[in-house]
Amino acid sequence: MRLFWSLVVIATSAGAAGAEDWPQWLGTKRDGVWRETGLVEKFPKGGPKEVWKTEIGLGYAGPAVANGKVFLLDLVPAADAKVPESGFAKGKVSGKERVLCLDATTGKKVWATDYPTEYTISYAAGPRCTPTVDGDLVYTLGAMGDLKALSAADGKVVWAKNFIKDYKASLPVWGFSSHPLVDGDKLICLAGGSDDRLVIAFDKKTGKELWASQSCQGDFGYSPPMIYEFGGKRQLIVWHTRAVLGLDLETGKRLWRVDFDVRYALTAPTPRKVGDDKLFITSFYNGSMLLKVGADKADIVWKSKAKGETPDLTTDLSSIMATPVIVGDHVYGVCSYGQLRCIETNTGKRVWESMLATRGKRTPEKIAENTEPDGKERWSLAFLIPQGDRYFLFNEQGDLIIAKLTPKGYEEIDRAHIIEPTNAMAGNGRLVVWMHPAFANKCVFARNDKELVCVRLAK
Repeated sequence: MRLFWSLVVIATSAGAAGAEDWPQWLGTKRDGVWRETGLVEKFPKGGPKEVWKTEIGLGYAGPAVANGKVFLLDLVPAADAKVPESGFAKGKVSGKERVLCLDATTGKKVWATDYPTEYTISYAAGPRCTPTVDGDLVYTLGAMGDLKALSAADGKVVWAKNFIKDYKASLPVWGFSSHPLVDGDKLICLAGGSDDRLVIAFDKKTGKELWASQSCQGDFGYSPPMIYEFGGKRQLIVWHTRAVLGLDLETGKRLWRVDFDVRYALTAPTPRKVGDDKLFITSFYNGSMLLKVGADKADIVWKSKAKGETPDLTTDLSSIMATPVIVGDHVYGVCSYGQLRCIETNTGKRVWESMLATRGKRTPEKIAENTEPDGKERWSLAFLIPQGDRYFLFNEQGDLIIAKLTPKGYEEIDRAHIIEPTNAMAGNGRLVVWMHPAFANKCVFARNDKELVCVRLAK
């Protein structure tokens, strides 16, 4: 009997050790890589098993998964509120932003915390930022600048800020969207405040301001702060609508700046480190730029010659939202009209492009034919998540795809439809799901504007 229970404990411990959380934007290491193993090679007949689903409100914010719980930020409009049909409309939408905590195994609600809000932004269909879970606290940032530090156990507010009221921040056109970042005892945010308070480092336990730095007039953009090491020094990388910056993590002092005026403030994709000394960024209208970065300076290696965002005018990669993936000498990302592209890292030269990942509901017969869908669609989207020697892609139609991406091309292995697109703000009657999933516990956690689903992907 003792031997039996010893084996049970060992097996249980091994299972727990094999699981990995997704506690913030782009996962544990904030790099978008899914490191779990023991996953399906192809989907079972009829698609992967749905473990649970639960009703939620509106939002673009993806879920975070940590310590057996799922954390999600959504919007519950007031009973008399009307959400605009057009993404560019800026009518007032009153309601409550809500932080949900669910049991990751069952989807049942553990707790919920809400607060009143009134949206005056474009694309007023909910908050944007994935919660950031750190130990016993979870940090959330709402679309109107409400920063909350909550107890992960019961949702009680530990401390809170509002960037507009507390720091006189200007409201970005598409709302506050830069996912908060924890570093040691600091919580770092792009607050957009006046008086050199674009970037603020808070004491993560108390909310006390540790340092503030930089300024940017008007809409400061949407890119999340990132930490990379260059020249032997850990640096805070901030990309706003006028420039890319490297900051000292302990003081906020600027180490270097490269000017880069971005049209319509579209700085949404996350900057990516390349090798030991380079940084890659991409934007919808402006295309891409590669920098060579040292301890206290940065220089442009190459910069896009794109003349606009349409397929005939883009030259390298002009991403609207999706964060690119960089593997050695090649970059993989989704361009302005849904073209999944491979470009050369060091030159920006296009290697190939395909519409197979983003456009059209593809039947097994269509996959076997490997034919390209007809036409391109502005802002078409798929998120790319490396896992081992392959990728999981989640596209705006709610399809989860397993594929190989190499310099030779796009090779689709399988796909399954896991959630319905519900957001109509892309226009032209097109329904989309523009929310980055979480990958944890050998499952994918995906949401739309009505429900959150957990789909099992264990072998």
